[in-house]
Amino acid sequence: MNKVYACIDGLASTGCVIDWAAWSALRLEAPLELLHVLERADRPLVGDFSGAMGLGAQEALLDELGALDAQRAKLAQEAGRRLMDDARTRAAAAGVERLDVRLRHGELLDNVLEMEPDARLFVLGEHYRASGAGRIHLDHHVERVIRSVKRPVLVATSAPFAQPTLFVIAYDGSPASRTTVETVARSPMLKGLPVIVAMAGDDTAQAQKQLEEAWQSLVAAGFEASMALLPGEPEDVLPAFVKARGASLLVMGAYGHSRIRQLIVGSTTTTLLRLSEVPVLILR
Repeated sequence: MNKVYACIDGLASTGCVIDWAAWSALRLEAPLELLHVLERADRPLVGDFSGAMGLGAQEALLDELGALDAQRAKLAQEAGRRLMDDARTRAAAAGVERLDVRLRHGELLDNVLEMEPDARLFVLGEHYRASGAGRIHLDHHVERVIRSVKRPVLVATSAPFAQPTLFVIAYDGSPASRTTVETVARSPMLKGLPVIVAMAGDDTAQAQKQLEEAWQSLVAAGFEASMALLPGEPEDVLPAFVKARGASLLVMGAYGHSRIRQLIVGSTTTTLLRLSEVPVLILR
């Protein structure tokens, strides 16, 4: 478990995925591998036109469609190579020296699962500002990766990359959120950055106690830590709170049954990407 994998696709957030992956690799002192997967098209060009034309005409058309399909695959391969060349140049300019690229065929999730044993972090891009039918497909790619892998996943926005000046841990006092705090405390990725432990809900003695326990763990690990108890529902207060902090990163655990984790990793990743305007680091 060593490499940082940047899953790039050439769309709007690709540059930021590379930048965040480079930043993460340098912080973790880990190699960076740029991954681009050439997936099979949702709708094959070659279809069944039997009954619509004569046998000879159908055979000729199918041959022509097959040639077009092969040409499209060739163009996609060339576009992928150019994308990887540009991505390598960008990552190297960010200071990454241990750098490799991997152009694969198949499904993104299948490739990610194959590489998971050697992965320390996956970085992907969100596309909630995209339009058209492809938006849902891309968002489901991100969601499927988050739901399937047991490694941390950083979901980058398409906003220009800026090194975070602090990070916010979305906390609810559950065992999963306590594990998130413990993971952050052990990892070098966020060392040296100020942290705010934020909880949404009522100001009760139990909430204050839970926040203080998390705060103490982070202070003991050497972090400059503070607490915030935000009145209201998580979906109403957390995204705005994090956005108001400027160049920041939202950190939280994945899954569970609490309101906060259902918000961030719910039935679709689209919810997460719509509500959070800053990158999100999801820990398992």
